[in-house]
Amino acid sequence: MKKTALYLRVSKDDESQDPANQLEPLLQMAESLDLEVVARYIDTTSGGSANRPEFQRMLKDARKHKFDMVLVWSLDRFSREGIGNTLAYLEKLKQARVGLKSLQESWLDTSDEGVGQLLIAIMSWVAEQERLRISERTKAGLMVAKANGKKLGRPSGSKDKARRKKSGYLLRWANN
Repeated sequence: MKKTALYLRVSKDDESQDPANQLEPLLQMAESLDLEVVARYIDTTSGGSANRPEFQRMLKDARKHKFDMVLVWSLDRFSREGIGNTLAYLEKLKQARVGLKSLQESWLDTSDEGVGQLLIAIMSWVAEQERLRISERTKAGLMVAKANGKKLGRPSGSKDKARRKKSGYLLRWANN
């Protein structure tokens, strides 16, 4: 019986998104494939960055070969960082002799070479495009709210605003 890990990710840490919606189907998938689930990694943050604690822990455990396979709900739950980064993560798993299999994309099984690699590149691009569309929709909504007189942001003098101003976030946002 192959050892497997489950990687789950939702974008928000609130009631609107529950990782349990991914967990049960992934557990059923593991059982149907005769895989032993030895680890679960659950992040509640955007997939547009590698700064996800459980994602990093999963990659570290993969390098230690604590499991042979990672099951994910879909490729966009694994990463939305674009083709280059997603393929780099998949290569790290491959070097650790760990495969990745998706519940929603039955073609996505990195233990199978060939067409899967091409499809992974395409789906990585699609996931990144979706992340960009979400960002565009958010910015458009903020512009409409601002045009309608809604005051946006935190109260003046907030520590967060000072931190964001120092990091250049506000300047980058204003220039987009």
